[in-house]
Amino acid sequence: MNKIFIMPLLAIIAVTASCGNNKEKSGDEQTGSSANPFTEASKLAYQTPAFDQIKDDDFQPALEQGMKIQLEEMQKIADNPDAPTFENTLVAMEKSGQMLTRTNNVFSALTSGNTNPKLQKVQEEIAPKQAAHQDAIYLNSKLFKRVQAIYDKREQLKLDPESKRLVEFYEQQFELAGAKLSDADKTKLKKLNEEEASLSTKFSNLLLAANKAGGILFSDKAELAGLSSGELDAAAQDAKANKQEGKWLISLQNTTQQPVLRSLTNRATREKIFKASWNRTEKQDANDTRSTIVRIAKIRADKAKLLGFPDYASWKLQDQMAKTPAAVDAFFAQLVPAATAKAKAEAADIQAQADLEKGGFKIQPWDWDYYAEKVRKQKYDLDENQVKPYFELNKVLEKGVFYAANLLYGITFTERHDLPVYQKDVRVFEVFDKDKTTIGLFYCDYFKRDNKSGGAWMSNFVGQSKLLGTKPVIYNVCNFTKPAEGQPALISFSDVTTMFHEFGHGLHGLFANQQYPAISGTNVARDFVEFPSQFNEHWALNPQVFKNYAVHYKTGELMPQVLVDKIKKAATFNQGYNLTEILAAASLDLAWHKIPASAPLQNTDEFEKASLHQLKLDLTEVPPRYRTSYFSHIWGGGYGAGYYAYLWTEMLDDDAYSWFEENGGLNRVNGQRFRDMILSKGNTEDYGKLFREFRGHDPKIGPMEKNRGLTTK
Repeated sequence: MNKIFIMPLLAIIAVTASCGNNKEKSGDEQTGSSANPFTEASKLAYQTPAFDQIKDDDFQPALEQGMKIQLEEMQKIADNPDAPTFENTLVAMEKSGQMLTRTNNVFSALTSGNTNPKLQKVQEEIAPKQAAHQDAIYLNSKLFKRVQAIYDKREQLKLDPESKRLVEFYEQQFELAGAKLSDADKTKLKKLNEEEASLSTKFSNLLLAANKAGGILFSDKAELAGLSSGELDAAAQDAKANKQEGKWLISLQNTTQQPVLRSLTNRATREKIFKASWNRTEKQDANDTRSTIVRIAKIRADKAKLLGFPDYASWKLQDQMAKTPAAVDAFFAQLVPAATAKAKAEAADIQAQADLEKGGFKIQPWDWDYYAEKVRKQKYDLDENQVKPYFELNKVLEKGVFYAANLLYGITFTERHDLPVYQKDVRVFEVFDKDKTTIGLFYCDYFKRDNKSGGAWMSNFVGQSKLLGTKPVIYNVCNFTKPAEGQPALISFSDVTTMFHEFGHGLHGLFANQQYPAISGTNVARDFVEFPSQFNEHWALNPQVFKNYAVHYKTGELMPQVLVDKIKKAATFNQGYNLTEILAAASLDLAWHKIPASAPLQNTDEFEKASLHQLKLDLTEVPPRYRTSYFSHIWGGGYGAGYYAYLWTEMLDDDAYSWFEENGGLNRVNGQRFRDMILSKGNTEDYGKLFREFRGHDPKIGPMEKNRGLTTK
């Protein structure tokens, strides 16, 4: 399964808080320039961004003004002569920073999904300022004393459960940020935070440039034998867009392996594409990321030491469901032996297939997908090109993703053509609850562009909050290949699963039902946030849902049952490879973030090799899903020491889905229970407690092992 990521929720109040209808605006916000669209909340439905009025030049002044306003608001709270109360401190903090929030929500969306050199320049300039802004709040001693005073007497305040959770949340966030450090150590921490923010932004921009520059141009169509006519047309269109008419451009996808490798018959072409992917950021050119990575890792280790922890991972995991690196290591220990054993067995099958064809070579990473596809056809008689005509993107969205959500939760969708978008391919839907009341808006942006970061993600333009009177405005972004003009967008079943995955995040955001923005919706731990999204993937193959969207784009005929059965039977095929590549990436992430501050600087390549060898994940044919040098999740995406979350939450989602299997499957009653007990809870309760109350026990790894084909139990 293609586990991908949502955009990171920046750990600053200004971003986790939502913009809203709070009437108590500061003087600066009231008198701000009306020419800047971020000065006040948008007048459009749900306060959704007025993209037709937003210009690149609006962002830097709005971000700087927004930070200035919020710091004034926070200082006013800190200087309040009245004794600290929940209302005059925490509620006031929750109402702060609304201009900054609405600006940053749009800025983050565009710099990741539709960027340009001007926005990248702003991004690089603003990143250290945002880090300093965060520190100015969390390292404010007077402000922390007020938070601490409320925390110390929280049991006597007779707060409702959500309000009590907010008290505990803020106290922990201040401590994690270094509020208890000495003034001298706070000064050191601020410098480290600013440098890290700058370097993370630099890494993201280097990677985007490396991905674009790493595309492989072909002049001879014969070298691309095996690609479908649609794939060839798309490659020709990409080449034309890059002023290389008459040629074919294969753009790099986010991961190590590239989708075209499963089809290309020319081994030299496969090797060329794989190596372009593998070495994209290691060419000792302007886009080489390695020195930046080494410095980020060192900064994080130094921060952890300053904060009193042996390493960054130990510091980072405190507020996660796992709590400690040791818990993650123990979890991995249950998976690595079975995953690698299965991968080795798969490698033997693939080598046998190559030998059968008298290949005369030992299987290399660039051969795996090509021969795996042959083995899959042989074992399951399943050809990817057979199934793609049944997965037309718009049909999958409306008759699959939306249809499943309607069956489970009773919600409906109406497309809006009257709201401005930031790019012509973006679509907007209004979402209605079962009683026809409005829930919010859903934007989707599915096609790859050179100015879009790799991968797929979900985030908010507007967050939900009863306190601020706002409803959620959600967006999903993916990187599917855009078809040639006039052609249908036919996608793989892996892409179908990605759409269900990202919309699972969307449901988590849409069903948010919190008073306070900081703990609303998807503002939860990394190793819990992927639970709803991965859970939603299960409905892609539900018979009732599947037959509603899997219809031939030309004939309208349902996918033949024999082909459906092949997809289901092949579900555990290649899972040894898939699990091992993810385990390798997740283990690399944890290894980088368990380096103590006293350790010497690491060579990225040597450290990667040594770490994988030590963990017994150094299978030649199975490279990590993300190599250190282009691992955007952990160096630029907020997942440092957190990439394990995809596998951890897979354990949660498979176990939760087994509850559905035991209790009648897909129906409104079960859907409502999941919505009420998981999707609508935000960060209002302990994650372990939430799961136990839904499932009836702590998460068990058995269903995950079964779904991965690692066991038959």
